[in-house]
Amino acid sequence: MATVAVLLWRRLPRLHTPVGLSYPALLRSTLGMFRQEPPLRWRAAIGALAFAAFSVLWTAITFLLAGPSYGWSEAAIGMFALVGVVGVIITPIAGRLGDRGRVRQVSGIGAAVLALSWPLIGAGGDAPGWLVAGAVPFTMANQAVLNANQHVIYALRPESRNRLDSAFMTSCFLGGAAGSLLASAAWTGAGWTGVSLAGGALSAGAFALWALERVRARRGRPRRRPAVPIRESAI
Repeated sequence: MATVAVLLWRRLPRLHTPVGLSYPALLRSTLGMFRQEPPLRWRAAIGALAFAAFSVLWTAITFLLAGPSYGWSEAAIGMFALVGVVGVIITPIAGRLGDRGRVRQVSGIGAAVLALSWPLIGAGGDAPGWLVAGAVPFTMANQAVLNANQHVIYALRPESRNRLDSAFMTSCFLGGAAGSLLASAAWTGAGWTGVSLAGGALSAGAFALWALERVRARRGRPRRRPAVPIRESAI
């Protein structure tokens, strides 16, 4: 791997970016965006919690399906994972709603569905029907939240979308890694019930952050003064 890295470093052409920053400076500026853009911080936190909940489900579900309650084969477990593909259905719908200015509603409804899916997922500990009934809307909602978050951050600085996306996705992947660790610990400690509680708590946290951001955004808006009649204003 080290040899390949050296070869790539010597062979790949040098590209000059419009911002005129070195790579270390580019990384520092990416981190600096967290300080400069509050919406990025909010959306990164929501995305991290949502992706952590996603990882909790899809990490622990393998333990469940391979365990004594189901006893499925590896092939059957792999087929069940195709349930995750349904997330692509919501992508164009969420995108169109975001373009119409409904991005906050999309992310809020998506975060709410994330949390509300977990009782169904929890009931699927020994019932595949309940498991599918919870996993399908959960996966679609997770994709909707992701799309809405990206819609918000891309509008902050259109000329710096790559750096904004790098900062945002780094937060999401850190959340996903933490979710995988939490899934293993929850399964070991309390089985599928523990997994469901952990995933539900993370999803509820994502919704709570969305609600808190919305409240703060409303408070930060300047209040409109009541209209003054023309005659009164002239006196």
